[in-house]
Amino acid sequence: MKIIECNIPGPLIIEPTVFGDDRGFFMESWNAADFAAAGLDLNFVQDNHSRSQKGVLRGMHFQNPKPQGKLVRVVRGAVFDAVVDLRRSSSTFGKWTGVFLSSENKRMFWVPEGFAHGFLTLEDDTDFLYKCTAPYRPENESSLAWDDPTVGIEWPLDGIELKLSAKDTAGLPLADVKAFA
Repeated sequence: MKIIECNIPGPLIIEPTVFGDDRGFFMESWNAADFAAAGLDLNFVQDNHSRSQKGVLRGMHFQNPKPQGKLVRVVRGAVFDAVVDLRRSSSTFGKWTGVFLSSENKRMFWVPEGFAHGFLTLEDDTDFLYKCTAPYRPENESSLAWDDPTVGIEWPLDGIELKLSAKDTAGLPLADVKAFA
């Protein structure tokens, strides 16, 4: 497994070792000992799976209090995945980073606690899986506006008809979110 640091401390791109031949492929998507050896000693308590059509943007979600760390990946289709640092004490507060995840590249993305997270589906019938370090608590969930100009996420929207939920349309500007210490 290869770990790639991002331009913001915390989030990591993870490239698993993939063994493939004319029959298909095999890879470990989670191995507690290997991840701990790489500095990610994580305890997951919940797995989630979503399927979305092309153009669905989900995010930018976070829980505060009781935040979730997330290990995300795509098993069918493709997404542009983005995170925003919501740690007020961080030198990168309000900054974002993003990565393309797909069933082809098999990359995973580690989203630590203290970050807003979201993704834009780039293909129909995209299956997105994520492991969480804390259970979902709707009473603690908030959304940062996906299009907040002070953050400036560069979503790859060319040729995409955007589809948003009411919750995601109502995301708050960075100045109004309940940020982390």
